[in-house]
Amino acid sequence: MSFDVDDILTQATTDELARLVCGDGTWHTSGIERLGVRRVRVADGPHGLRVELGASLGESRPATCFPPAVGLASSWNPALLKRVGQALGREASEQGVDVVLGPGVNIKRSPLGGRNFEYFSEDPLLAGTLASALVYGLQAEGVGACVKHFAANNQETDRMRVDVRVSERALREIYLPAFEKVVLSAHPWMVMCSYNKLNGTHVSQDPWLLTDVLRGDWDYDGAVVSDWGAVLDRVESLAAGLDLEMPHELGNSDVEVADAVESGQMSRELLELGAARILALTQRAVDAVRPAGPVDAAAHHQLAREAAQESMVLLANDGVLPLAPRAKVALVGEFARSPRFQGGGSSKVNATTVERLVDTLAARRRVTFAPGFLLSGEFDDPLVDEAVAAAEASDVVVACLGLPDAEETEGQDRTHLRLPDAQLALLGALAEAGKPIVVVLSNGSAVEVSPWLEHANALIEGWLGGQAGALALADVLVGDAEPSGRLAETLAVRLGDHPSSLMFPGETGFVDYGEGVFVGYRGFDAADREVAFPFGFGLGYTTFSYDRLVVKVTGTPASRDLRVAVQVTVTNTGDRAGCEVVQVYVGNAPASVPRPPRELRAFTKLRLEPGESRTVTLPLDARAFSFWSQVHGRWVVESGLFTIEAGPNSRDLPLVQELRLDVPARRARLHAESTIAEWMADEEAWAALMARVPGGASIEFTPGVMAVMAGQPLRRFAKYPDVPLTAADVDAVLASHG
Repeated sequence: MSFDVDDILTQATTDELARLVCGDGTWHTSGIERLGVRRVRVADGPHGLRVELGASLGESRPATCFPPAVGLASSWNPALLKRVGQALGREASEQGVDVVLGPGVNIKRSPLGGRNFEYFSEDPLLAGTLASALVYGLQAEGVGACVKHFAANNQETDRMRVDVRVSERALREIYLPAFEKVVLSAHPWMVMCSYNKLNGTHVSQDPWLLTDVLRGDWDYDGAVVSDWGAVLDRVESLAAGLDLEMPHELGNSDVEVADAVESGQMSRELLELGAARILALTQRAVDAVRPAGPVDAAAHHQLAREAAQESMVLLANDGVLPLAPRAKVALVGEFARSPRFQGGGSSKVNATTVERLVDTLAARRRVTFAPGFLLSGEFDDPLVDEAVAAAEASDVVVACLGLPDAEETEGQDRTHLRLPDAQLALLGALAEAGKPIVVVLSNGSAVEVSPWLEHANALIEGWLGGQAGALALADVLVGDAEPSGRLAETLAVRLGDHPSSLMFPGETGFVDYGEGVFVGYRGFDAADREVAFPFGFGLGYTTFSYDRLVVKVTGTPASRDLRVAVQVTVTNTGDRAGCEVVQVYVGNAPASVPRPPRELRAFTKLRLEPGESRTVTLPLDARAFSFWSQVHGRWVVESGLFTIEAGPNSRDLPLVQELRLDVPARRARLHAESTIAEWMADEEAWAALMARVPGGASIEFTPGVMAVMAGQPLRRFAKYPDVPLTAADVDAVLASHG
């Protein structure tokens, strides 16, 4: 039943409003029954719905388990993500869920992150674009999305209290843009705050993040909810902009809020502000138009299969794939019989059905199965001997390797990138059999491949494929489907090459993001470091060529209407249809601040028939050329030469064009700690300061003195006895020019 928010705020008691902002149990918001306000039901569900039946994470209603975000991201296909979102919305609607707690859009700062399988990418544009598509599809079905975990929640170690120390520039350029993209383009009903501290302040009570950035800069009008158990002080968090604490069982927060209002510690108006957002959320749920009729489980299973096909990344292939029609296949690896298709923790789905490669491949090729290893990781020589015998009797080996459940789960990070030792020993033994080997990986985050890549004639990064992953994998292996995935994260040669490796997971209680904006491929490229496979990489069963890069510019950065259209022509040069992901990167060097050599600024996925050519246009705006200036406190485009590159991945960019942008210099904000050099760079402010020097004199520095004094804050310099200025002079000029 619809209601008027203002009427409810007028009629509700303080106690009733306090209950509204504190939730009701684990999976509901509070309602006000006497005023006709119902509860809102939420449920986990980044890649499949988890509606609990009991107290255990494993006790939930059956639902379609789609590939987790780690796989969906490799599709680079927003249209696919929208369809997955729509399917999630239909299942949520059927199960009476109003808001799905997902997707997660945190950046993959380190490949060791235990929850990386729930997140999309190391790149914020890719993460934000794909998450926006999923949210749009979900909410088109009348079910809200709750984007999480806001913000800088990039590890599981000490996640409840770790203090993330990170520059505002790195936040604005790397860790916030995916959230910003979703908020501005898809308008999620809810945003979930994270557990951690951010530069000394718990995110749940950080007014800069929850109010200044989220609501001020991005104009967000939805509700902000805590992660479950993230609130320390309910009154302070409400004042900071956190509207809903979940779950309610953790304390008597509603009583604390009501008492704070009654005592005058907090105003009723502030309480009403948070309550109004929960009422608006409830109104959205009440007014939502939802699909009628039962969910088509078979259609959703087929969609999960399609999503898994597009998620698989072919990293190497010397011609062994697709498997020959009459090939005798030794299918080795326990994952072929006991598939690893999702991660552990709150996102774990009770799948409606689970396919096994031992069944799906056997239906299309002559297969001999040998488990090869134990999921426990213990060595078992008889299993290895059995697998080698199967390999010797085969034409080709398909080795299903990967990470066990225990190594990738919410609540813990990994400590290395290696596959289990028993699996590596198995692969070495299989190589001695002398038959071609196709390695298929099942893992939720990057693993080290370089030490054993020589044993693989083909390598498929299958990620976690969801419930239909084994069907999709069989499709790809036999050539009924193309592996059209592309890497959404860099695969390093070794862990120590990662920009974050020396600062992950930090020390007890804090972690420094010392690499700044140089996360993922940005850091590898800046260091000119070799990688195993670069960001954006992926092969297929056909080939493509790139031609005719055309760059058209309209508007200017100064007038804030800069638009750059990048045209690229792509041709399928192979003999079968296939998909290609066209990627456009922008670089700016030299610049006044250190910038990555290139950054992904646009992409599109094409399907082309053999011999077909297509010209695509990818639009860029001023943001694509900007960096966050901590001096100016805003996005800045500097005059200079920019490089626009296009190609199939971050290290294969055959099309290059330079673009010069001329931008009037922006005046930097001067403050009490501005240096002599910064003051002198502002001619107007420096002239005003010199006007205060007695007798019309001026302050001049020899080159040698300037080299020493340039970094001296002028206000402190003015305290020297021989300087013809006072701190009061500096403050006076700051008042008019700061």
